[in-house]
Amino acid sequence: MFITRKHLSRRTVLRGVGAAVALPLLDAMIPAATALAATAAAPKPKLGFIYFPHGAVMDRWQPAAAGQAFEFPQILAPLEPYKSHTTVVSGLRNKGAESPDPHGIIPGTWLSCVGPKNRETTGERGVTADQLAALHMGQDTPLPSLELSGESSGGVACAPGVGCGFADTVAFRTPTQPLPMEHNPRKVFYQLFGQGDTQEERVEIAKETGSILDSVMEKAKRLSADLGPGDKAMLADYLDSVREIERRVAKLNEAAATHIQLPDAPLGVQEDFGEQLKVMFELMALAWQADKTRVVSFMMAKEVSMRTYNQIGISDAFHPLSHHQNDPSKLDRLAKIQTYHTTIFAAFLKRLTQTPDGAGSLLDHAVILYGSNMSNSDKHNNDPLPSALLGRACGRVKGGQHLHYPQDTPHANLLLTVLNRAGIPLPSLGNSTGLLADI
Repeated sequence: MFITRKHLSRRTVLRGVGAAVALPLLDAMIPAATALAATAAAPKPKLGFIYFPHGAVMDRWQPAAAGQAFEFPQILAPLEPYKSHTTVVSGLRNKGAESPDPHGIIPGTWLSCVGPKNRETTGERGVTADQLAALHMGQDTPLPSLELSGESSGGVACAPGVGCGFADTVAFRTPTQPLPMEHNPRKVFYQLFGQGDTQEERVEIAKETGSILDSVMEKAKRLSADLGPGDKAMLADYLDSVREIERRVAKLNEAAATHIQLPDAPLGVQEDFGEQLKVMFELMALAWQADKTRVVSFMMAKEVSMRTYNQIGISDAFHPLSHHQNDPSKLDRLAKIQTYHTTIFAAFLKRLTQTPDGAGSLLDHAVILYGSNMSNSDKHNNDPLPSALLGRACGRVKGGQHLHYPQDTPHANLLLTVLNRAGIPLPSLGNSTGLLADI
């Protein structure tokens, strides 16, 4: 038997002037007559941590029934098409987030379950789950992890004696070193596809070349000529996605140039904020598709957000509305905002299901924690937290179920289990007491 198929390295990139565009997993990257699972190109788990502020209206988040025969309540209803990939986890508590100044430490304790005063300067107690994953998974990708946000961190109520680090980010590289969350899509785009030693250099390169994609298209055409029909179609779809992100980022830049401010302005901004979230999710999908990184954390909005949501008919500022005092009308409006966030997240899931990754899709091979570190926003409590897992982690997560755990089950157990399912068998995390075996 003669095998003539062209073989490409999984690390093949298209290089142009000041740009290096990585490629998705193509059939040509799998050695002929070799099972995919036995190659270095075999799909690897992707980890995502998607955070939203101000908790959830819990009776509109938590399903009434446990097990597989559950129905999605209002806030989770947009996830219905992905039920087989969804695990709703209820009953968890994060004691490490409990504080008299909740907004000041809520984000920074979500993925570590360790309060700021219970950390040491060395060791892993206080390192967040995404960064623990980056330590184990980040050696094989250009970026160990990617930290994103939907809006800038200005105006956050910082906790006295702690600083603003715990309010501005969900990611801590060490127990005391927070990582910034990037909210500028263009900077993220350069980080993924541009070259240059500094951000200033990358900006100048982009000005000179006009389009990162244009600079590599000749090489893309030559590569495509050597690929099979399936790989040609996949490459074309991927490059189209990169082109669309270029267009959308350029549009956001034009808006910025006319002094339209994305955060918090009452007129003309809310539609842009929805676009902002969609662009950031698309960049996250491209980062996974090109294997630029396998670990991403994303704060959709900041704590104490004063954003309004006029695009869905909500003129109240988000944070004041979260202090609903059980007013039925306020609860309705708050739940509508939370459902809007889930709707945008669901569009990202659709993108992942439509993106091949080896023998499955990106969603098949991902495990994504979608949740908040607050429960009832009027009480500022952390019990029970709204949490849902999306994805199957290469078959290691069952999906299609609602798991309700007993009172005071540590949220850290969920984080430990997520890492375990991604192939990172850590002995403990924060105040964990063990794995959640049913996941």
